[in-house]
Amino acid sequence: MMRSATYSRPIRVHIAPAAIRANYRLAKQRTPGARVWAVVKANAYGHGQWRAVDALRGEADGFALLECENAVALREADVSQPILLLEGIFSAADVAAVVEYRLTTVVHCAEQLEWLIAGSRPEQPLALYLKLNTGMNRLGFTAVTLPRAMELLRRLPQAEVTLMTHFAEADGERGIAWQLERFRALAGDWRGPLSLANSAVILRHPAAHGDWVRPGIMLYGASPFADQSAAALGLRPAMTLASRVIAVQEIEAGERVGYGGTFTVPRRMRLGVVACGYADGYPRHAPSGTPLAVAGRRTVTVGRVSMDMLACDLSDIPAAGPGAPVTLWGEGEGGAVPVDEVAAAAGTIAYELFCAVAPRVPVVLGES
Repeated sequence: MMRSATYSRPIRVHIAPAAIRANYRLAKQRTPGARVWAVVKANAYGHGQWRAVDALRGEADGFALLECENAVALREADVSQPILLLEGIFSAADVAAVVEYRLTTVVHCAEQLEWLIAGSRPEQPLALYLKLNTGMNRLGFTAVTLPRAMELLRRLPQAEVTLMTHFAEADGERGIAWQLERFRALAGDWRGPLSLANSAVILRHPAAHGDWVRPGIMLYGASPFADQSAAALGLRPAMTLASRVIAVQEIEAGERVGYGGTFTVPRRMRLGVVACGYADGYPRHAPSGTPLAVAGRRTVTVGRVSMDMLACDLSDIPAAGPGAPVTLWGEGEGGAVPVDEVAAAAGTIAYELFCAVAPRVPVVLGES
């Protein structure tokens, strides 16, 4: 990675490894007795897989991701903890890596079990997560397909099996009781290890923690709940998207701002132009009124987000001129703006904002 000083445009994304560690420790505190996978899929929710792994290398009980090649890369980089393939293997060709690199793999369909049977030998240990479909209705065995899975598992006597499921509405009013009931019916008299809990279950449903939990979004400092902030949960933001004001305009009442003229100035407005746009990963659909902070003061966007710029209201921040620091989300020199507030204003979720930050935005490690 090039040093940020070599980039002339002021936008930066700051990644704080210390915040990732603090959030992982909170997951450990909230799940006493359980072991904790650090979920680093999707490039660690946009924070950088290797940055997250390095932050947690000495702390995580295990790492969970999607791609077999990324799991192999972790092993070859001397990551010794268990590594979980959250969607399992995608072809028979992956079996050799699962065996050689001691990977734990989810199995959610009979085809995966058949590949493992054909590609492994009884003397080669296997660690499997048998996924049960209890209502998410994406992956996993149902009451109809589970008997076939259990029949195939008998042909893998060397396998150590953990039962898992994934909750669809742990962050909402419906909760998890209905899925737990289905899980127990499918599991029957199972007495082996369980993995049930994502971030929402970790934080709100302690009865369903099981033996291994799988925190994702909470590791990166965002809340899984629409009605509870990350700060209230004790989470620290691990990403700050920051930039600077590059121009100021004095706009008269009645004038329109930006492409399509979607915002009409209600009164004389001091308008700031910020070096950040949808080509940087900021949501184009974020409407006027989306929060940001400039020079330590909260304000809002105005007009349509363009490719490389967006505009904001500086009428009540007279000291902010060209060069003033801006926090688009996170905690930075410009001020503090929770990513969940930005996401809510834009009609999306923090997960999408994190993952959408563009490769052209320089990364700086450490607190912003």
